[in-house]
Amino acid sequence: MTGDGVGVALVGAGMIAKTHVAALTAAEGLALKAVVSRHPERAGYLAELCEGDAPRFISDIGEVIADPGIGMVIIATPPSVRAELIGPLAAAGKHILLEKPLGRTLAEAEEVVEICERAGVALGVVFQHRVRASSRAAAALVAGGDLGALGVVEIAVPIWRAQSYYDELGRGTYARDGGGVMITNAIHSIDLGLSLTGPVARVQGMTATSKLHRMEAEDMAVAGLRFANGAVGSFVASTAMFPNRGETISLHFEQGSLRIGRDGVVVSWRDGGEEVLGTEEVAKHDWHQRVIEDFAAAIREGRAPLVTGREALASHRLIEAIETSSRDGRAVELAG
Repeated sequence: MTGDGVGVALVGAGMIAKTHVAALTAAEGLALKAVVSRHPERAGYLAELCEGDAPRFISDIGEVIADPGIGMVIIATPPSVRAELIGPLAAAGKHILLEKPLGRTLAEAEEVVEICERAGVALGVVFQHRVRASSRAAAALVAGGDLGALGVVEIAVPIWRAQSYYDELGRGTYARDGGGVMITNAIHSIDLGLSLTGPVARVQGMTATSKLHRMEAEDMAVAGLRFANGAVGSFVASTAMFPNRGETISLHFEQGSLRIGRDGVVVSWRDGGEEVLGTEEVAKHDWHQRVIEDFAAAIREGRAPLVTGREALASHRLIEAIETSSRDGRAVELAG
């Protein structure tokens, strides 16, 4: 990060802030000018991660709005406080890179997208799983067409969170987070999966809060999926599955199958061949850095970022459809 780079403000100093600061420090042509926190005195530790001039630690978003040297804002707050931030920032012409989710509900997410589109500012979403080497390898292979038609999809997010995770004020509530495992944890795999499969047309789902957690929203979600291209599939996500096995996406085509994990993609061909693609060794902040650098480049080049706000709505629509199906006990058709 250089002092004369594009000015960036980071709004939110929670646990993901360290990753953003490390990513911005390593990125070329970007300068972290300000960190906005309700308690800036508690956020000062982030200065230790910066090289060169330390950012200002402030509590007033108005200082960011008024600063012509800041053209890009990363919002990493809980979903419950974003509505009050995005409107004024967009009206001031600040381009916005938003940590997932866009909002607590589909309606709130759509409003965020429309605010930025009306203001003419770029809106990107931090779906960093898209930039993993395994994800890029899988996307290239699927786009190449050698696998043939897609038949079956498995999206699995079997992870574990201790009760202490949900004891944090507001965690796993609808008022702060908008829900549980789907919108907070599994949304990354949902986004990546949909980017490879295309849209879902029909959902039959069930959500529940297991006996293993004390929380308001769901820690378990399952759904049967029928895709617009005719493929069928399953979605399973839970934060009550111990030990934490990590998320996987398996896609079964006419000529072979892909199993995408954090450490690579295993390709199993019908003729018996097998290969592993997209393995990499990365620092914790590398994927965020790629997303941030792409967003900055998109602004400079006048193009769409890797994941636009409007594209990210697909994940919200699927989550809402699963919730509706569970609540009403029926299959739900997704428009479009």
